[in-house]
Amino acid sequence: MFMNHSATYESRTEALIEALPYIQSFRGQTFVIKYGGSAMEDDAIVESLLKDIVFLEAVGINPVLVHGGGKAITKRLEALQIPSHFVRGLRVTDADTIGVVEEILDRSVNPRIVKTLTAFGGNAHGMSGATVFYAHRLEPVTTPEGQVLDWGFVGEVESVDVSPIEADIATETVSVVSPLARDSTGQILNVNADTAASAIACALKASKIIYLSDVPGILKDAADPDTLISTVDRELCESLKSDGTLSGGMLPKVESAFKAIDAGVEKVHFIDGRIPHGLLLEVFTDAGVGTQILA
Repeated sequence: MFMNHSATYESRTEALIEALPYIQSFRGQTFVIKYGGSAMEDDAIVESLLKDIVFLEAVGINPVLVHGGGKAITKRLEALQIPSHFVRGLRVTDADTIGVVEEILDRSVNPRIVKTLTAFGGNAHGMSGATVFYAHRLEPVTTPEGQVLDWGFVGEVESVDVSPIEADIATETVSVVSPLARDSTGQILNVNADTAASAIACALKASKIIYLSDVPGILKDAADPDTLISTVDRELCESLKSDGTLSGGMLPKVESAFKAIDAGVEKVHFIDGRIPHGLLLEVFTDAGVGTQILA
């Protein structure tokens, strides 16, 4: 079969030319990237994303990766016959659960990501979030019906020591950070990875936060990916919360996004981490593939 090589060459060239102004504009900037969801369970998709991060590093952008691990944690808890419970999108973390969370995030997921980045020619440094995040435990809340909701060892970040991350940036090394924290007593706390990424981005004054998960972005209809909303602002998000379009795990994502924007982050992106090289498509193409959040 005859293959039109000229068309192939042309499309490749157009992609490079389209990317050029973005590469020039973003060089030297810091992007905080949060990766989680079921996309982390597919080795091919994980490798695609980590190649994208190495690409960012190679063209002079400073990526900082904050990873989740919820699916792996749930699987490990099931094996130990420890039930998983979620309240308002956050995992209830009791004394038995916090040890499993730390084990999976710091001794399984984090080293695996660092090893893969290094294998692709990147420079990477893994660190427990407990060495950079300081937090307090979330207080129990009472519902209008009188039910008390206690998250256990779940933390809300108070401050971030970004000095080890800044040291990595100075040596063109990707920091890979787990979403754990310590409180004033030294107790390890489980922190929502979305809010952890936001806290780092605020402290670093990053230009972007990019959330990669197993949803395409903000959808008008959660069951229909064709209803993706490509751009939202605060007013539209408030409307989407009021009518129930924004709910569950998307709520802390959006709340952390606006905290970051209020702190000076220029733009926040939500994209589907299962799209091969979706990170590059979002950052270096005009159309993008997800939802961008503006002030």
